[in-house]
Amino acid sequence: MRTVPSVEGTRFASYASLTTNKNLQRHRVRHNHSIGQHVIVWDLETVPDLAGFAAANDLLGKPEAEVREAVGDKFPKHIYHSIICIGALVAHREPDRWVTDALGAPHVGDRSEKALITAFVTRIAELGPQLVTFNGSSFDLPVLRYRAMVHGVAAPGLAARPYFNRYTDDAIDLCDVLSSFSSQGKATLHELSRVMGLPGKPDDMSGSEVEKYYRGGRIRDVAQYCESDVVNTYRVWLRYELFRGRLTDAQFQASEACLADFHQRAGKPSGAEGRDALVQR
Repeated sequence: MRTVPSVEGTRFASYASLTTNKNLQRHRVRHNHSIGQHVIVWDLETVPDLAGFAAANDLLGKPEAEVREAVGDKFPKHIYHSIICIGALVAHREPDRWVTDALGAPHVGDRSEKALITAFVTRIAELGPQLVTFNGSSFDLPVLRYRAMVHGVAAPGLAARPYFNRYTDDAIDLCDVLSSFSSQGKATLHELSRVMGLPGKPDDMSGSEVEKYYRGGRIRDVAQYCESDVVNTYRVWLRYELFRGRLTDAQFQASEACLADFHQRAGKPSGAEGRDALVQR
């Protein structure tokens, strides 16, 4: 999305380097105790895996356009999704707030899908965090597992906690929990964000256009879109933590302020101020 810092450049080279960048680290609040509590809020952007679809449907050697036509316009099965971007926000808990450590959306414009997945699951293994998504239990997590297996990526960190159990707090799917796991109660992230005074989806791009942007060479726009979804998801999650009594109002406001400060130090793309998610309280 357009309302978040650019994910390009050396500052956002990988999930590992995001949290060790010296220019950002020197501004972090240093905690003098060991809470050991981390959260990763994340989101995938995908496109149809034409090579995989061709292999499974006896279309090997056929022109790409013919394979794409065979895939059709319906949402493909999970196994036929290829990951082109993984957006993530990493934060740790301090006594009075959640502190934003890292934010970025590495993509296949800079590295392979296998490298994206490897870096991400390695970070999960290192931190053992709570995972937070919007619709992640039914899409992002199973797609991540499928694609790791397709590429032969070891991901023991994903087995260290019951992340694939949708009824635990190890991996919270806000779409599920806020609707009480009822299809009738579900809202979209855009709806929730707008009702709560957050920016929601940008006016000039939607999830259905990701493939078009990707095929048109606009992967950086896809990455900005993905990163903004992550920020919206994180801010909805902070509201949920406030609702559950896990944050006081002062802690919630401090967590929001910390995110805004992180954005200011990281820099924003021009034109974002008009719909800046971080000045709406």
